[in-house]
Amino acid sequence: MSEPDFAPSLQAAVTRAMTNVASIANLRRLSGGASQETWSFDGIGAGGTQGFILRRAPGGRVVPRSATAVPLATEAKVIRLAGAAGVPVPPVPYVLEDGDNLGPGYVMGRVEGETIARKILRDAAFAEARPKLARQCGRILAGIHALETKDLGELAVVPPRAQFDQYRSIYDQYDYPHPVFEVAFKWLEQRLPETPTLTLVHGDFRHGNLMIGPDGVRAVLDWELTHIGDPAEDLGWICVNSWRFGETKKVVGGFGDVADLLAGYAEAGGKNMTAERVKFWEIFGTMKWGIMCMTMYQAFAQGSDRSVERATIGRRSSETEIDLVNLLYPNGARP
Repeated sequence: MSEPDFAPSLQAAVTRAMTNVASIANLRRLSGGASQETWSFDGIGAGGTQGFILRRAPGGRVVPRSATAVPLATEAKVIRLAGAAGVPVPPVPYVLEDGDNLGPGYVMGRVEGETIARKILRDAAFAEARPKLARQCGRILAGIHALETKDLGELAVVPPRAQFDQYRSIYDQYDYPHPVFEVAFKWLEQRLPETPTLTLVHGDFRHGNLMIGPDGVRAVLDWELTHIGDPAEDLGWICVNSWRFGETKKVVGGFGDVADLLAGYAEAGGKNMTAERVKFWEIFGTMKWGIMCMTMYQAFAQGSDRSVERATIGRRSSETEIDLVNLLYPNGARP
């Protein structure tokens, strides 16, 4: 496989910024990362070889970002803040600069582990870790929600009402009615929480963004949707059925129970969290993912992204409708 054309620029940037790296090798594109490029490479120096990950904008170009994604430099800043507070994250030794000619992005340490849910939920290698994961996730989320945000003024503040209005607007613009979503919108609007304290929220805390080993969660990845919001949003999101990958009875990520998630959260100093708050955000997250799937379909149908991935994810909106029916009308209860 030929070396990417930006390899010399990356080597120049890394060797200038890191005194313990003299050259790079084995630069290769990873399959993960739907919105950003992810590359793995080795840094070679007198002390040996270190593994690194480059996360950068597609093609190294500055492109208009979505309304919900933070700039890569901000993402790196939040990861560094989290790491300094003890949240398990990869180290971020370098943030790309304009003179590097690589586009927006950053370099982080490579953490060994697994992100594929099918393996985490079923392989024998993770059997001892699975019963511990929900409690670990609760503790990690408490740590994230306790982070000081005064130096993160570039993050959007998205209270529950604002997020509700955002997804209502996205849904309405498609003029493609889904009766189950209409019912969910009405149910949620009647129960929108008054949130006295907003905190840092990861925004996409789920399988795929958690690096897990036989000992449990090793790193929290992909902070591009981080914002200031209701901390219960993160706890509800990992409970959405779409992230259980067939292990439906284990509400938290297909591996644990809400009671353990809440216990871990309280143990690490998390406050005022209840199963009712988590349930609200599980329902909200289910509807939100359904609308995100609609967005994927629209991108495919309108020709802006004719990838198989967009078409495949787009059809999953019907799955979220089934999930919403089961959440809103448990055990066949009448509306």
